[in-house]
Amino acid sequence: MKTRDANDRLREDGAVAVRRWADAAEPAKPTFTLVPFADLKPGSEPPYLVDGLIPRVGLAVVWGPPKCGKSFWAFDAAMHVALGREYRGHRVAAGPVVYCALEGAHPFKNRIEAFRVAKLAEDADADPPFFLMSSPLSLVADVKRFVADVKAQLGDAKPVLVIVDTLNRSIAGSENDDEAMGAYVRAADAIRAAFGCLVAIVHHCGYSADRPRGHSSLVGALDVQISIKRDANNNIVAELELAKDAAVGLKIVSRLKVVELGLDQDGDPVTSCVVEPVEERAAPVKAGAKRSLTKSAKVALQAFDKALAEVGEQAPALNHIPLSVRVVTVERWREYAIRCGISSGEDRARRKTFQSAKEALIAEGVIVVWEPYAWRSGPEPPEPT
Repeated sequence: MKTRDANDRLREDGAVAVRRWADAAEPAKPTFTLVPFADLKPGSEPPYLVDGLIPRVGLAVVWGPPKCGKSFWAFDAAMHVALGREYRGHRVAAGPVVYCALEGAHPFKNRIEAFRVAKLAEDADADPPFFLMSSPLSLVADVKRFVADVKAQLGDAKPVLVIVDTLNRSIAGSENDDEAMGAYVRAADAIRAAFGCLVAIVHHCGYSADRPRGHSSLVGALDVQISIKRDANNNIVAELELAKDAAVGLKIVSRLKVVELGLDQDGDPVTSCVVEPVEERAAPVKAGAKRSLTKSAKVALQAFDKALAEVGEQAPALNHIPLSVRVVTVERWREYAIRCGISSGEDRARRKTFQSAKEALIAEGVIVVWEPYAWRSGPEPPEPT
């Protein structure tokens, strides 16, 4: 018995020695793989999502001032990717899109419904692989859970485009801090690596409106930078400012078209907008150019100035509102507009007229609204003496 046990131990020791010898004889798999020149050939997949504008993989920023139409533009471009539709004469590589709408799901669902009504009316069975995510997201802290949840819900259908709208709502810490922004870029890059996709960040400009807000390490990490601005005709102008593999300077000119979606429970009209192509070139904005406003928009503007003078307040400490401006709530503005005679109809008609006038003033760049506040986009009129 003892002899058998001793023999078993000898055999086991011998097997261990053989395995050790085999491991030592076989080179370990390298951590850093070197690919020979002869094997370096392009893949069969197109290198773009939108040819000449949006690459297939990387990090992009779509930036601009408040209410310039950047989210509408990003959503419209994303829907073309999800549908596989040609975008303004540019070829598109189709695939699933995940849109993180961090500034509110309700208005975004209205945008989706407006797109469905205006753009998919002739294709009632269309079911593009577009997915909305509206839960709070701190990109650095939640990136692993986010990737895992997307994989669990989409399975093998990896997204080709992930949009985070906006950076401000998804970053922990200050946008101007190099460590916070560096960690944010690394988290975005982790999403890119997990899905082999493009990660697009919708972002605000600084108060000077000449560059994206925050630390420069973000711009240094970008593959694509697209600015969104309004021209003198109130068109939305998307310009390709930075691109690693495309010619910069491309401009996409659009306008917003209002789409009526029905009435809410109070009988007020529910509207949203879709993006429509504009063929002409962007019109340069001239300093001091006069805008042509409808009668109701003029009344609404007079009512706004009166409300600002009588019940205006200093802007609260919010990233989306310049600290130097005075604001009024949209509700108080509506009350003043009705008092000023914006419409002689019933309450529902007055509300609808005010809504149209408000949208016109926002579109013209006269008034900026960040619910529940509104303020002048330019110099405020002098207070009455």
